[in-house]
Amino acid sequence: MDVIPAIDLLDGRCVRLYQGDYEKSQVFNENPLEVARQWVEQGATRLHLVDLDGAKQGKPINLPTIAKIVQEIPIPVQVGGGLRDFQSVANLLKLGVERAILGTIAVEKVSIVEQLCQAFPHQIVVGIDARNGKVATKGWLETSEVNATDLAQQMESLGVAAIIFTDIHRDGTLSGPNLESLRELAHAVNIPIIASGGVSSLTDLLSLLSLEPLGVTGAIVGKALYTGDLSLSEAIQAVGQGRWQDVPPNLGFSSFA
Repeated sequence: MDVIPAIDLLDGRCVRLYQGDYEKSQVFNENPLEVARQWVEQGATRLHLVDLDGAKQGKPINLPTIAKIVQEIPIPVQVGGGLRDFQSVANLLKLGVERAILGTIAVEKVSIVEQLCQAFPHQIVVGIDARNGKVATKGWLETSEVNATDLAQQMESLGVAAIIFTDIHRDGTLSGPNLESLRELAHAVNIPIIASGGVSSLTDLLSLLSLEPLGVTGAIVGKALYTGDLSLSEAIQAVGQGRWQDVPPNLGFSSFA
């Protein structure tokens, strides 16, 4: 399972939000490239970038910063935020971004998702950000009536490469991932699922590792890395070794299968 550091971009800076609230942002570094280099040094094999300005305004805003990171960093980069038309995605991928993450248009413009999957096979990922089981859109500012599992199945049928699932109520809270929702989603589709939101410790990561046989192939980690609650190098080592013995027995791994 991949441990993927998140770099959230707002006004050209590296920040973290609390439950997706733009009014509750915390700046961690004025230089996102410096942050990206730090994660590479600690062993990251992939970076997850979110253009928060883009998500809010409906079009990519932080492209210069993203381009600089892609040019300087020797590992794959996946990017989401504000990608709501074909050309925006095409322009992003031309920068050298490995995978584009779609959100709002997966709900509102399904035909474009299908076109993108055909034009850029294996490079289109859909981020499903859920609030109480319903898909949120427009940078989490709105909540649709679409069920997260139903959307995942539809996206799989269109040919997306993977699903990134975020429980908004867990994001930025260090309260642990929503294992129940992830398990439900993993049973519903056959494409890889990347967990996002709430990871705060090695215990959280190892609990996610128990879902790997179901198709949960990665975990995006944000705030815990920036606060020091979690060391990226230690997390990568722990997940790689699968140190089951380090996890308290009351996590009940058998119940996740």
